[in-house]
Amino acid sequence: MPTRSYWGSTVFQHLMTKTYLRRIALFAATLPVLFIAIQSASSKAQAATPFDRPAMWIWYVDDSNNGNLRSIIRQARQAKIGTVFIKSGDGDDTWSQFNKPMVRRLQNAGLKVCGWQYTYGRRPLAEARVAATAKRRGADCFVINAEAEYEGKYAAADWYIRELRRLVGPKFPLGLSSFPYVHYHPGFPYSVFLGPGAANVNVPQVYWHTIGDSVRTSLEITWEQNTIYKRPIRATGQTWDGPPKRDLLAFRKFMINYGSAASWWSWQETDSTEWAALSKPVTRVAGYRAFSGKVPLERGNRGDQVVWLQQHLIALGYKMQPTGIFNRVTYRAVRRFQKSRGLGADGVVGTRTWNRLMRVTPVRVKWSAARTRGRSAGASASRVAPSAPLSANLPAIRNEIAGARP
Repeated sequence: MPTRSYWGSTVFQHLMTKTYLRRIALFAATLPVLFIAIQSASSKAQAATPFDRPAMWIWYVDDSNNGNLRSIIRQARQAKIGTVFIKSGDGDDTWSQFNKPMVRRLQNAGLKVCGWQYTYGRRPLAEARVAATAKRRGADCFVINAEAEYEGKYAAADWYIRELRRLVGPKFPLGLSSFPYVHYHPGFPYSVFLGPGAANVNVPQVYWHTIGDSVRTSLEITWEQNTIYKRPIRATGQTWDGPPKRDLLAFRKFMINYGSAASWWSWQETDSTEWAALSKPVTRVAGYRAFSGKVPLERGNRGDQVVWLQQHLIALGYKMQPTGIFNRVTYRAVRRFQKSRGLGADGVVGTRTWNRLMRVTPVRVKWSAARTRGRSAGASASRVAPSAPLSANLPAIRNEIAGARP
């Protein structure tokens, strides 16, 4: 029996009504928007790093749940830990506990696995090669743990960072774990470890209980002192040294307000009640706005934060050396910059001035290519420099995390 063609059917005629055609046109118009949204969501997912997950530090694997990887995985899931930082080296010594089978086992369970190394600065190139070994063994990221031994060692820090980046590539996620109170350590080379081409993420050790400040105060000081280095801050809290459990909950809550994932030192020193505190659901601190002020600098100040300021001013064309001393030349340059940006030209680098300066990419000083100090840094600052700024010899005011050294 002959059949009517689809094109002459009532169904097709209904589909071709003006109303339906308008709906088709509307749907077609939304497709680019949907595509862009999907692309954006995909890009954000791809941009996320292991540092954007709650993390736990492991010093000795054998002392963490007796080295039982199944137990470690189960514990991590209960506490919603997404990343583990496992020690992979100490100075120029590579640790065998960080190995491919272990890394693969944890990654297959959904964890990000990152190596970390305590550094000394005596043999920076050898230390960098030890650090790079973690990537070859499958690490998703790496954390440089540099503390008192690196104070004053700008050239060593520069050698270490340049060699490490050469070995792991420019995009491999690197973090710096060090002192949270920058102003206590005027000679520490934060501007090298967190500068151009160096670590992507700042992982300060905010051990409020050991420091002797409240959770809130410690975080506010840390943010004030560190945000000028223009790196995401992923603070490390403490389960060691017996902090009150309410403080663990408070730290987690404040970190939500700061929009930042927290890590914890350390697995082997976390007891069952502390694990329970890390596993408990929390919400942000009601009515609290994350601290956004930046450390003020003025004439007479000394230290790495002044070095960082000078690196920005040099990038803008102001002639000076990155000495780490807020001298007359630096003061005049700051005033000229403030005038050019419509800011109050008082020569004090406060939050507003920092916010404008931070739009500039600072010069990268090559401290490892030690030359005479008599030349103006200017545009050649990335090639010609002394081995350290004058401020590198300044002693630390206090080791606020004393006793925490791994």
